[in-house]
Formats: sequence, C-alpha cells, structure tokens
Amino acid sequence: MAELMNRDEFRTALENAIKGKSANASPFSIAWAEGKLSRQHLQRWAENHYHYVGPFADYLGYLYARTPDTYTEAKDFLLANMYEEEIGGDRHTDLLIRFAEACGTTRERVVDPDNMSPTTRALQSWCYAVAMREDPIVAVAGLVVGLESQVPSIYRKQTPTLREKYGFTDEEVEFFDLHIVSDEIHGERGYQIVLEHADTVELQQRCLKICEIGAQMRLLYTTALYTDYVQNDIALPELGLAA
Repeated sequence: MAELMNRDEFRTALENAIKGKSANASPFSIAWAEGKLSRQHLQRWAENHYHYVGPFADYLGYLYARTPDTYTEAKDFLLANMYEEEIGGDRHTDLLIRFAEACGTTRERVVDPDNMSPTTRALQSWCYAVAMREDPIVAVAGLVVGLESQVPSIYRKQTPTLREKYGFTDEEVEFFDLHIVSDEIHGERGYQIVLEHADTVELQQRCLKICEIGAQMRLLYTTALYTDYVQNDIALPELGLAA
C-alpha cells in the first residue's frame, strides 16, 4: 500500500510519471527538430495546435471557479496564467496565428475547428473534462505539470530550427520564445501548488496518475500529427525510428 511521500519524494515521483512520455519522442517532433518538415506540415501543426492551446485560459477558468478560496496562491497563479494567455501583451493565440500565417496558412483555416484532427479534438476534450471534473489540485497536476511543464524542453529543440533551417524571423517565432520562458515559470508554480496541497496518499496517487495520462495524451496528439500529415512524405527510418 502506498504511503504519504514527503515533498522531495513526491517531486521525484511526479517527474518520473512524465519521464519517457515527452512529446519530444514523437516522430513529428523529431522531424521538426531535424528540419525535415515542410512548411505545409507546419501549417497543419498550427491549425491543430490552436485548438489545443487556444482554450487554455478556458480550462483554467473552469478550474479557477472550483478552487477553494483558501488556496489563495493557487488561485492567484491561475488568474495570472489566464491573464497572460488572453490579455498580457500580445494574446498567445494571436502569436500562434502570426506563425501560422508565416507558414502559409490563414487565420480562417486556423480558427476553423473542422481543420483539427480527431486526436486533437480528443486532447481538447480531455483538458476540458479535467478542468471541470477533477479535484482542483489533481487538475493542476494534469494540466500544468503533466502538459504545460513539458513545453520549454520541446520548444528549445524546435525553435532554433525554425530560425536556422526555415528562416523565420524573431517576430514570426515569438510564440515559441515566449513559451520557453513563461511555461518554465508556470510549470514550476504548478509543481509547487501540487506539492503543497496534495497532502493525502489518495491525492498524491491521483496526481501521479493524471500527470502520466497528461504526458501520454500530449505524446499521442503529437504522434497523430505525424500519422495524419507527414508519414506519406517522411518514413520512420528516415528519422532513425523503426517502421
């Protein structure tokens, strides 16, 4: 039977729940980091990614409404995160659309939900379900630790290629530069909230499980981008992966 872990043990367990399931391991991410994707492939990514991250403030809004008022720092974090997504400086979705347009697609295509894949729709639905139904601390573990904390490690591998291989300008890749910094901060805040408030064995175990599921969901989503849009153009062996 599981026992209550101290903060250090629990932090390590949370990190291990994600380890080995990063979206960096997907063939789509590998092809991107190696500069093998076409601009058309990047268009399809942007058209899908908008419908995953575009509602992120909505996910957090549902979560904020259900978080107890006594969790002052957690509520402040969720509110600040929503502000950054929607109001602070440039809206994050506008930066994503700017990149999408630089790839050659249009705002109209990006915002049209008919252009997202079924797997993207599933990830979006999972995020909504977690935000609306799970214990608020479990939801922070899933959405912030399991998903958002991965972003800096993913974009650090992809963003240099956007400049060096594809020739995008700093303005066109601002979406990625911003999230390397902001999501590192958000991810750490998420860890601290979970470490502080998951104070029972049951809560700790539920947080660990949802972190694992969140990482699996993002990996599945990113792998589906390869299957749906890339596999006919780039075979797995070209990426050093088994067919």
